[in-house]
Amino acid sequence: MGNQLELLKAEALKLTTDERAEFAQLLLASLDVDAEIDDAWAVETERRISEIERGAMQVVPITQALAQVRAALK
Repeated sequence: MGNQLELLKAEALKLTTDERAEFAQLLLASLDVDAEIDDAWAVETERRISEIERGAMQVVPITQALAQVRAALK
């Protein structure tokens, strides 16, 4: 099996940057055995987007949020 892995790595390194990124995503996704977590995050993301669009959630620019965190840590 080690030989197959070496061949696969050699071939993968011949791919373009975009192709390698797509291949890496495919491999990482194949390791994700807990689809429930992905589904829960998708639901939460949609909920948050909906709240922002409705104006029910205040959006803070990242620079302001980081400044608040830094101030709280002092």
